[in-house]
Amino acid sequence: RIMRPDDANIAGNVHGGTILKMIEEAGAIISTRHCNSQAGEPCVAALARVERTDFLSPMCIGEVANVSAEITYTSRHSVEVQVNVMSENILTGAKKVTNKATLWYVPLSLKNVNKVLEVPPIQYARKEQEDEGKKRYEEQKLDRLETKQRNGDMIFPVINPEPHTVGYSQSSLIHLVGPSDCTLLGFVHGGVTMKLMDEVAGIVAARHCKTNIVTASVDAINFHEKIKKGSVITISGRMTFTSNKSMEIEVFVDADPFVDEPRERYRAVSAFFTYVSLSKEGKPLPVPQLLTETEDEKRRFEEGKGRYLQTKAKRQAQMQQAARQ
Repeated sequence: RIMRPDDANIAGNVHGGTILKMIEEAGAIISTRHCNSQAGEPCVAALARVERTDFLSPMCIGEVANVSAEITYTSRHSVEVQVNVMSENILTGAKKVTNKATLWYVPLSLKNVNKVLEVPPIQYARKEQEDEGKKRYEEQKLDRLETKQRNGDMIFPVINPEPHTVGYSQSSLIHLVGPSDCTLLGFVHGGVTMKLMDEVAGIVAARHCKTNIVTASVDAINFHEKIKKGSVITISGRMTFTSNKSMEIEVFVDADPFVDEPRERYRAVSAFFTYVSLSKEGKPLPVPQLLTETEDEKRRFEEGKGRYLQTKAKRQAQMQQAARQ
């Protein structure tokens, strides 16, 4: 579909959340189709996890986004989907890849929302493809468990914070989950949640550097629990790390399901977003360095630095491998 002004920021760059929402919609369609391809109980595919995704190139107002999805692995109860996004300049015909993402879905019964159904297997062209897919499945399963265990943090207001501190840019958004946000099962679409998370992360980044900002990448997004229609969700974001030209922002979603089902607030989703600051000409700008004040902020900064260095080393290794080929 064509990108319109309400899909983008004031500089004309399409929001990362808009692209994430399109990616999730494509993944949900192909997963739900596949899981209903054999006779059995009807179901809807629910998003469980999005692997790290890089925003390879900005997309602008007036360009056409082409989103394609392919199922690459199935376990007994989950589906792995690879999604590619390409932008097309309809005036010149120029095309470029803007995103590549890997998503995991599970099929939930339409009759019993808490029942996970079995997934029809796919045929692999080579045995190696199945083995590689199984390895990815085991890795993401382990990472999801580890992430869920460290999800107890909360964000509290800071009185009169200094510029460039964590408290100065931290932000929250409160949203009432309505019918248009939900699947047939009455739970929030993963793409809706990711769009809201990107919106909050973008506010944090803009407050920190006071310039045009764009999403550069998103670490793995883990959907720990479903969010029911009628819930009030709080999306919170805080700066955790800055390099010379990038900002890492931790975002998590807490849900209060106070309609029909009284329950304590719970952590539903968590992820790390990385943003870069751009000039009016679209060139990367230096980022003001984050001023850490508490021991927790210093610890999170060092953890963010570790993720940054790990990603940088991985990218350099990929570039070297590509050069040798």
